[in-house]
Amino acid sequence: MATNVKNIMSDPKEGKQRCSITKLDITLRELTLSGQTEDVPGNSSTVELQDKKLVCVEYPAVVRNVNKMLDTLGGEQAVSKTFAHPNRRLELRYRPQDPFCHSLCGNRFSSNNLLLRVRRRVRKSDPNEAEIHMDVLGVIGTTYKFQGLADFQCLAVHSENGKDTSLYDKIILRKSENQEFFEKPMPYFLPPAIFSRLDTPVDYFYRPDIHQKSASQVTLNKNIIGLNRARRPHNAIFVSFTEPTVPTECLEAAKVNWTRVCMKERDKQAEEQLTRMFESRPIWSRNAVKANINIHPDKLKLLLPVYAYYMVTGPWRSLWVRLGYDPRKSTESKKYQMLDFRIRCSTKHGYSLSDMPVKAKRSALNYSLPITFNKAGPQPASVMELSAQEGTSSSRDLVPVTYRLKDSSYIFREGMLPPHRQMFYQLCDLDVESVQQVIEQNSGKEEVCDERDGWCLLGTTDKLRDLISAMIKNVIRAQKPSLPEIPKKRRRRGLGLKLPARDLDAEEEEEDEEEDEDDEFQPSEGSENEMETEILDYI
Repeated sequence: MATNVKNIMSDPKEGKQRCSITKLDITLRELTLSGQTEDVPGNSSTVELQDKKLVCVEYPAVVRNVNKMLDTLGGEQAVSKTFAHPNRRLELRYRPQDPFCHSLCGNRFSSNNLLLRVRRRVRKSDPNEAEIHMDVLGVIGTTYKFQGLADFQCLAVHSENGKDTSLYDKIILRKSENQEFFEKPMPYFLPPAIFSRLDTPVDYFYRPDIHQKSASQVTLNKNIIGLNRARRPHNAIFVSFTEPTVPTECLEAAKVNWTRVCMKERDKQAEEQLTRMFESRPIWSRNAVKANINIHPDKLKLLLPVYAYYMVTGPWRSLWVRLGYDPRKSTESKKYQMLDFRIRCSTKHGYSLSDMPVKAKRSALNYSLPITFNKAGPQPASVMELSAQEGTSSSRDLVPVTYRLKDSSYIFREGMLPPHRQMFYQLCDLDVESVQQVIEQNSGKEEVCDERDGWCLLGTTDKLRDLISAMIKNVIRAQKPSLPEIPKKRRRRGLGLKLPARDLDAEEEEEDEEEDEDDEFQPSEGSENEMETEILDYI
């Protein structure tokens, strides 16, 4: 089929909207088995090409029912959602009703194809005479191709004595079931959530990895993470609460790294400002530093280890402490302790999970398997390139680049909502009078530094969380005054049992207290996830 493209523009003087219509001259040729082509006289046609964008899915099966085909792709909504994310792969499940069906993933490619519809009409009186009509339905700019393997298919079947028994009705809940359903004996069926991160064959050749060290060369340390990944040369010093001493000087490599990137005047100013901050206050959180110094985050990672060490455990965990300063030996460090606060979510506190006032950063409900994404290759980058990037701004730029965080990222005040569901507050940054009164209950009478509550009285951490949670609850109710009070549930008593009114009221009050204790928030022992995230920046 030969084509000749013509562009025709409508005349705006005729009162019509100006638009672009492309016409194609298409000549049909007869195809023979020998591969020779001959023009069919009189069978040339000109068709209009309209600018209609289409998406093509090269479906790896024979389609006899379009609706069933769409069900295997998750429906039109799932296809549209996948198309909205350029890095997402299109998932296909040959058994859409089976939750254990392993998906086949299609890769996304750019294309410049046309969708041509050809209709051939034959006269009954003369079968040799036919009319051919052609229409171009649109331009295909994106094509999904399934190039992987549909491996690791798993059926919920139990095999015993040569007999296969289906387990779908026994392990999949299709309706509300009673306790008897869950107590029935059941064979073990626990397939893994994911079998492989690859769905295309790879030539391995059993060659040794030149980047992989032998077992004798690797230092046996249970805290090592990612042996194949190059260590980040930030040279931070980590100290736990049980260690007897604290470092007084930074590593020499930390000084070398900072000197290598400290090339601008603003970098020297940031260093001087950080020095003054640690002189006035020996302990800082990273968010507090970011809110007071305007410096690139990657450069801050190199600057902090020069003047401070990182506490891993204890009441000052996840905080940066000035070199040579031991908070366990000074009661003045009580106000710098860390409070790991998490917003409580329950109807008892005025809102449910779906009505959470502060949205989560990420959700486990939206988890996608690794094979459903095409991750872009890492771009080589260096901190040395930051100087060139920061120097590209000219005097014509009206808005300077700022990396500062807001004060709400580390300070809590009455009447505000935290920006995140989990916050790390230092006690001195809790700007509420009632909270400070609880902290100063034993001022001048501190005796022992506890690993959980530090220099404060035992149980102070729980009291502070209760106070802040009550303040947040009041803020939510002020924003939603129509929110009804949720009545407390009471267990039903036997209808035939009659008790005196006084005894009945006493029992009801006792029941309410028990239910309140069940709903009580269990304080956390610290945020390991957030701490590990910051620690990994230096490993």
